[in-house]
Amino acid sequence: MREYEDPTRPVDERVENLLGRMTLEEKAGQLFQHMITSGPLDESDAVFGLPSAKEYVHGKHMTHWNLLGVPGDAREIAEWHNRLQALCHETRLGIPATIATDPRHAFTDNPGTALLSGPFSQWPETLGLAATRDEALMEQHADIARQEYLAVGLRTALHPQVDLATEPRWARANGTFGEDAWLTGQMGAAYVRGFQGPEFGPDSVSTMTKHFPGGGPQKDGEDPHFAYGREQVYPGGRFAEHLEPFTALLAAGTRQMMPYYGMPVGLEGIPEVGFGFNKPVLDLLRDELGFDGIICTDWGLVTDAEVFGQPFPARAWGVEHLSVEDRVALILDAGADQLGGEACPEVVVALVEQGRIAEARIDASVRRLLREKFLLGLFDERRFVDVDAAARIVGSDEFRAAGVSAQAAAVTVLTNDGILPLAPGLRIYAEGFEGTVDDPADADVAILRLQAPYEQRGPGFESFFHAGSLDFPAAEIERINTISAQVPTILDVYLDRPAILTPLVEGAAAVVVNFGAGTGPLLDALRGAARGRLPFDLPRSMAAVEASREDVPFDTADPLFRFGHGLTL
Repeated sequence: MREYEDPTRPVDERVENLLGRMTLEEKAGQLFQHMITSGPLDESDAVFGLPSAKEYVHGKHMTHWNLLGVPGDAREIAEWHNRLQALCHETRLGIPATIATDPRHAFTDNPGTALLSGPFSQWPETLGLAATRDEALMEQHADIARQEYLAVGLRTALHPQVDLATEPRWARANGTFGEDAWLTGQMGAAYVRGFQGPEFGPDSVSTMTKHFPGGGPQKDGEDPHFAYGREQVYPGGRFAEHLEPFTALLAAGTRQMMPYYGMPVGLEGIPEVGFGFNKPVLDLLRDELGFDGIICTDWGLVTDAEVFGQPFPARAWGVEHLSVEDRVALILDAGADQLGGEACPEVVVALVEQGRIAEARIDASVRRLLREKFLLGLFDERRFVDVDAAARIVGSDEFRAAGVSAQAAAVTVLTNDGILPLAPGLRIYAEGFEGTVDDPADADVAILRLQAPYEQRGPGFESFFHAGSLDFPAAEIERINTISAQVPTILDVYLDRPAILTPLVEGAAAVVVNFGAGTGPLLDALRGAARGRLPFDLPRSMAAVEASREDVPFDTADPLFRFGHGLTL
């Protein structure tokens, strides 16, 4: 047994012993976290242009990955995880894999931000949990997600997302806790406690809080996954307010931090380059806020790629003119420990050999990354998972019931003329689920399930992001209001970001909004289980949205419904 493999030795001693045995190439491999799919280990993935697991492990010495896709069941994920750990174990040093994931417990289906729940218990989006205002429920959700992740070997949560949703058009609002800094900090801290537990160790899932220093104030609400959304602006001078949730989560003990893609514009003393390249911003995190955990960049800052058959340029905002080597050097000089969505350790080796980056600088980051693996028990009892236990734990009846209850609780009642709570035995005309009658003329009540409007972008990866206008099309407004005039109508709107409901509320018997709810939980909510309150303002008009300042919370004039609004039944 080599010294670092001895579980009786102190963690710091084990880290130093392993670090001292590593070649430069093995160290460089630790600095990269790329995507991976749960297919055969010797096959590449053509859809995302990914190498095989064997190439990652043996060719690039990598041991950190973000799992894509929604496997059919927990056993499949657990078995794949154990095969990958066995592949890593057979290398010279046997450094175990750390598998990360974007959120996968709700309704979002976007390979770049969050995944459908699949075999896991299904809950409302983070916005919905914020709408409950229930920190205990938030912690319960995170604890259940922790148990399900742990069962299949997922050890890093690429979340929570504590950006403030101050720009109503932004496509990433559904992953946030809304518009209010205090609520975001409180709920985010509960999230961290649930995932990491009372003491960080082998039963924890490490949380990577994002997107430092706050990704909400995007110019015109456009998303910086794409070049047209690269600018992050502060016309109201509220940079410090966007930092507030991060300080709350640092106090709660979050282990990792992800800087955002956005390129800040017009901030004194901060260069106009993406936050992952931005040394003053990362110095703020390290020096002023005292964070000594892992900093991992957002995905794909260095190399161009192809996703779904479409070109996907590197998000090297402000440094597009730099070479791949210069971009990597700038990221390391800025203070990041790991490059997300990249797999080019040979570039780090070359930079060290050229004398541009000191090996001691590489050691500092590798030390943090190895220490996390040791603390998570990955060198010891947590290297492999119990496949049978995974099948029992993930998506258990108890966990699913808790998620369904939370979906109903998060539903928020905006208006009600007395039709709610819904009486039993009514003839229901429904859109979005199966009703009891097929014609509104034959119904006692209509229930229409709607999606917050957006402008279709695309093709390919871009189409997953709901951006642009919050207005419903005129023809849709007319159609809905015609039904509302014919029969008492309950409108249920799924809000993955705010929507302009002004033309619809007067004609409807009731308007409710959900943040991810199946048909059963929605009906439970309409019968009395709803207790949500809005996690952001709902603007009255697009003119008010366009006139508001991107970085200022609650800045749309005369909103239709205020933050915190929600009727009880």
